[in-house]
Amino acid sequence: MDFIPKLPLADWIESIVDWMASNLGGLFDGISEVIEAVVGFFSGLFLLPHPILFIVIIGVLAYLVGKWRLTLFTVIGFLLIDNLGYWQETMNTLGLVITSGLISIVLGIPIGIWSAYSKTAHRIISPLLDFMQTMPAFVYLLPAVTFFSLGVVPGVIASVIFAIPPTIRLTYLGIKQVSGELAEAADAFGSTSWQKLFKVELPLAMPTMMAGINQTIMLSLSMVVIASMIGAQGIGATVYRAVTQLKIGQGFEAGLAVVVLAIVLDRFTQNLFKTNKGRG
Repeated sequence: MDFIPKLPLADWIESIVDWMASNLGGLFDGISEVIEAVVGFFSGLFLLPHPILFIVIIGVLAYLVGKWRLTLFTVIGFLLIDNLGYWQETMNTLGLVITSGLISIVLGIPIGIWSAYSKTAHRIISPLLDFMQTMPAFVYLLPAVTFFSLGVVPGVIASVIFAIPPTIRLTYLGIKQVSGELAEAADAFGSTSWQKLFKVELPLAMPTMMAGINQTIMLSLSMVVIASMIGAQGIGATVYRAVTQLKIGQGFEAGLAVVVLAIVLDRFTQNLFKTNKGRG
């Protein structure tokens, strides 16, 4: 195949990125300020109460959504994090994950709805989601750093790109699975498109959508160590330092904090909108 010249794909991509960095700098600065403010707000909010008070609050919330087993695990898990000395790092990570998750949900649900309503949109969006889910996560760091420098913002951006596909896909799937008879009945009663969407389709699609939101939050959390490589603070930075310095014990402790956070977030999102909650 030597007679076929190599496509200058790398040069094309770099030219596009350079053009965007030169001409859209103001937009990226604005996005950066908003994301920094949101992450700072959540991190500050979680760090505002004393750890014991925060654990009491999160324990009460755990009881409301999952009863005793979730409450017990949440309280013991967060007490362990505080005891090991990773409280501030964990709260910073929680702020980053909540920000990434919220952005993914706010963008992903409307895109999923649009994809369900428009075949053309679905044909365009579906391969893009395939691309986003199969591209190695490290690759997202390069344009994120180019546009947003080092710090928490490129970490959030990379997390959103990596984590948003499940919300889009399962919102689309949930709406498409709504029975055609129910949609026809809503039309027969004179419902507008918006009424049919908000009163029939979205409520019925909610369990499937929540599965997508759950996966999005888990994927956001899985990016914390990778995001720490470009300056995002939190428990991921501790894990990364432990890996680079071969501190096995410290790496295990910090990894345990990530595991506790992951399980708590997973159980919260699983139980939050269940129609028939498995209490116990």
